[in-house]
Amino acid sequence: MGGGIIGSAVARRLSLAEPRPDVTVVEKESVPARHQTSRNSGVVHAGVYYAPGSAKATLSREGVRRLRAYCRERGLPYEEVGKVVVALDEVEVQRLDAIEARARANGVPGLRRLDPAALREVEPHAVGRAALHSPTTAITDFSRVAAAMLEDAVEREAQVLTGFEVTGLDQAGGKVELRAADGRHLRADRVVIAGGLHADRLAVLAGDGPSPAIVPFRGEYHRLAPSATHLVRGLVYPVPDPRYPFLGVHLTRRVCGDVLLGPNAVLATAREGYRRRDVDLGVVRALATSSGFRRFARANLATGLHEVVGSVSRHAFVARARRYVPAITDADVVPASSGVRAQAMDPDGSLVEDFRFSSVGAVLCIRNAPSPAATASLAIADLVVERLDLD
Repeated sequence: MGGGIIGSAVARRLSLAEPRPDVTVVEKESVPARHQTSRNSGVVHAGVYYAPGSAKATLSREGVRRLRAYCRERGLPYEEVGKVVVALDEVEVQRLDAIEARARANGVPGLRRLDPAALREVEPHAVGRAALHSPTTAITDFSRVAAAMLEDAVEREAQVLTGFEVTGLDQAGGKVELRAADGRHLRADRVVIAGGLHADRLAVLAGDGPSPAIVPFRGEYHRLAPSATHLVRGLVYPVPDPRYPFLGVHLTRRVCGDVLLGPNAVLATAREGYRRRDVDLGVVRALATSSGFRRFARANLATGLHEVVGSVSRHAFVARARRYVPAITDADVVPASSGVRAQAMDPDGSLVEDFRFSSVGAVLCIRNAPSPAATASLAIADLVVERLDLD
């Protein structure tokens, strides 16, 4: 269930199994991969930030290796443009030390600590007191990667049913029956829920508990005008605040040649709330009545207000990027797209930091798969198929 990059990777992996099972992908949209898979920065994460031994760390490192090979095999874009994580003051330098220790523990290759002069050699227009350079951090187009994975599955006789919005799921007699909003039915022996922004709702249909619940955060982007793209060679990231789960506004070169600024992280009032005016009263009601979310909101009020200011003021948004690349002006920047991140939250209001999976009978639920899930997609697919126990 779900035709984004995780669902597509799982379908591809299942289609390669021997004996080959009958594989069907059900996707509620008319075209797969319309949401998180196609609305992101396109960064292939090398494993710099993640806690050693975590699923994010192990699966992203394996995922990078697999994704690089897959892109080369399929003729898909994959460019190792490199990333610098830039510290602006002594507090951030200390945080950078911790990030470097994690990255080295995770086996990220080629890491190099940079002083201001060395930073300018890598990114001539960037400034900072210190930086960590990850030369193998890459960029790709995840929507094209997902499409290729789905093509692989279809070539091996998988089916793709679009417009199949699952509204019911029953398990009985060792079978799973899916019901769609348009009246279609489908019976299966095993089901994998890779529902992204709707992962918790679908898991509840399968009989799993309501937690962790998905809280949608909108990430808004701006783009450098063509006359200013020379200001960024690769990827320029801030040192993230460990009290908050997002990386902060950064500068990202894309395979098409554009340079993105962002994303920020603003609470969305709809699961697919790509615009500020997108409001789903059901989502608003669920957030307002969640004691865990209220606890999270109180703890992060200042940060949330800071993000809102950047959302409504382009000048404030650009000012954050200008701290790292001072040559950028407001006139160099135009609004771009937005995405919504499916972030799982536990009942106590803490955000789930690692990937999370659960099983209910013959249904495997992917409950939390934010970044770097796209990077790790092929490795996640291996893990999912192993847990399905098809023998």
